[in-house]
Amino acid sequence: MKALVTGGGGFLGLYIVEQLLQAGHSVSVYCRGRYPTLDALGVATIQGDLRDVTSVSNACHGIDAVFHTAAIPGVWGDWNTYHGINTQGTLNFIAGCQAHGVQRLIYTSSPSVVFDGSDHVDAEESLAYPTKWLCHYPHSKALAEQAVLAANDNNQFRTVSLRPHLIWGPRDNHLIPRLIQKARAGRLRRVGDGTNVVSVAYVENAAAAHLQAERSLRDSTTAAGKAYFINERDAVNLWDWINRLLLQASLPPVSRSLSQYAALRIGGVMEVFWKILKLKGEPPMTRFVAAQLAGSHSYSIAAAERDFGYSPLVTVEEGLRRMQPDLDQLTKNA
Repeated sequence: MKALVTGGGGFLGLYIVEQLLQAGHSVSVYCRGRYPTLDALGVATIQGDLRDVTSVSNACHGIDAVFHTAAIPGVWGDWNTYHGINTQGTLNFIAGCQAHGVQRLIYTSSPSVVFDGSDHVDAEESLAYPTKWLCHYPHSKALAEQAVLAANDNNQFRTVSLRPHLIWGPRDNHLIPRLIQKARAGRLRRVGDGTNVVSVAYVENAAAAHLQAERSLRDSTTAAGKAYFINERDAVNLWDWINRLLLQASLPPVSRSLSQYAALRIGGVMEVFWKILKLKGEPPMTRFVAAQLAGSHSYSIAAAERDFGYSPLVTVEEGLRRMQPDLDQLTKNA
């Protein structure tokens, strides 16, 4: 098939591109810049903005399936930016797919679209969207996900939304490097009592889930118009997992802690200061981050296993082993 991957130069997107190429598909990428890695793979790159209706529509011409991973992440920023890129950008791709007869759209969502501030333990897809949001990212992604699922047409245009949780692994340029940087600077604090469990998604497993879901859409309507959690089967204790990464990076474990109540209060105060003073960058703590770091967020993958055969191939332990070269490099560059 001819596949288009948005954000194909990013962390998850690049793994999807590589797995599509390994499967023998023709791949093009829609992204903002140029990536030497994509050039080396021989992938056609279309430079454009998700908010550019004409550019997005043109990119969909002659495509069989779109893997839409591109988004602006983060916990702080302007609503218009998040809505424009994450929500309107997705609406633009839905319209482009429909205009050019694209048959399948695989959308990368996030479990945060159903995060309501409470603990989730082995939660299933029946969770409702919240009515209040602690930051713009999950809100904008939830609106996009709802549009993707509503656009599903079992005959002409099949869609599915995948919600990988805490994607990590080699070549990560966001989560792990920031974690190591904060730990090295002595700014990493355990939030809460340290007993919270979370689901994690090793990047190769998350990428494989996208290809498995696309194959399912080709053959049946079982997964069409539905959302699925994607992660490893067993949750991990968040702070044990973080300390294991720190150990592998030759750093001491997290020793200082902050109660969830204190973190929420501090986050709320910082948000006010950042808004009033129009400070640059993200606040060191926000209410969303405090709730995420202190709470449990684990999700069942039973639906993905049942409906399109999702099966994590790389265990957390093996993933940690494969992370070692990256952690060594981070230590070397410190």
